[in-house]
Amino acid sequence: MRVEQCKGFRDLSPQEMGRFRFIARAFRECCFGWGFSEVRTPTLEYLHLFTATGTLTPGMLGRVYSFLDWDGWSGQRVVLRPDGTIPVARFYIDNLAGKGLAKLFYLANIFRFEETGKEARERWQGGVELIGVSSPLADVELMVMALEVLTKVGVKGVGLRLSHAGIIRSLLSRLRLSPREQAQVFDQILDGDSEALAEIKSQRPRLGRALAALIELKGDSSAALKEVRALFDHGLPEITPHMDNMISIAELLEAAGVRYRIDIASGRGFEYYTGVIFELYKDERKLGGGGRYDALIPLMGGGEVPASGFALYLDPLLELVAPETALRPRARRVLIQVESKVIGSGFEIARRLREAGNVAEFQLGGQEPADFGWLLELKDEAPFFILTDRTRKQRFEPKDADGVLALVGGRDVA
Repeated sequence: MRVEQCKGFRDLSPQEMGRFRFIARAFRECCFGWGFSEVRTPTLEYLHLFTATGTLTPGMLGRVYSFLDWDGWSGQRVVLRPDGTIPVARFYIDNLAGKGLAKLFYLANIFRFEETGKEARERWQGGVELIGVSSPLADVELMVMALEVLTKVGVKGVGLRLSHAGIIRSLLSRLRLSPREQAQVFDQILDGDSEALAEIKSQRPRLGRALAALIELKGDSSAALKEVRALFDHGLPEITPHMDNMISIAELLEAAGVRYRIDIASGRGFEYYTGVIFELYKDERKLGGGGRYDALIPLMGGGEVPASGFALYLDPLLELVAPETALRPRARRVLIQVESKVIGSGFEIARRLREAGNVAEFQLGGQEPADFGWLLELKDEAPFFILTDRTRKQRFEPKDADGVLALVGGRDVA
């Protein structure tokens, strides 16, 4: 009987793993360059981490992989993490609370159930969390940082879309809805549910018109935001500080030479966001996103600590990164044929070749000699070493291992 792969999960071939490591390496280098430190959180977390604070919607909670931890003897319900930010927030509260600014990043897989099995149930992402500061500059730093990673891996033509949870919440709060209900109503409106918006218009005409105007708001400059803010200054003053915040962010992006597009309707799924929301797209394919979530750590009992972050999605990036872009400098490949009496010397010289940055393999019977630039034969009688440069078709008889190393070379040659 043929064993099938679990639906919604995927294998990564050696070529795909090359691209995966290339993306991960570029992401890590960028994070370290911006002064962030790497953390790792467990794959399993207690379910109440995601339910007690009300940070995930019922729809999201219905897609988690959940089971009782009988083997762990806790008797509690645990989940495969469905989100990357909330575990890092928990890590911060447990380990770094009260220690000032925390700049953290991670590479992790998250798990979300999908009924058909045709879409991914396991997804890899690189996430960044900036905890302990609240300012437009901090938000813009994250956007620039995310774009820098995408540039490093060779993805061009990335679009940046901006929305703002504070603006959305200010309007919907007038309906006296809970945060979950607010998210539900907003998603209904974005899905084209005309009845939901019509009901708001009938009950609150001014609010309905404001919502319609914001959903239709599109633009690529802070000037567009200033025009809209002028419409709300008197009728809906609670929106003004959020509009001012978004205008400040837009102006900083313009000063940094970063192009963006304002699209309030792109703020879908703003469960724990409180401020700006941004999304990164390539030809309508979402590559990542993030935003400000100042209420998350307070809800989790960590005190009044502001935070913002983003995540890049590695799965779509694997398809966009050109295979030749991900190739590392080709190491010298040495195929070693060794006679049984000198096998100890074979392992020793293989170790030294690898330490010098080369690939050194024993001839096991399955390799293709054409894949190797060098062939090294170790014999138990003179000549003890026969080294062939297959590229230049030259044959050498070095006296010892040092002579082999000198001919093959080391890390200085790509």
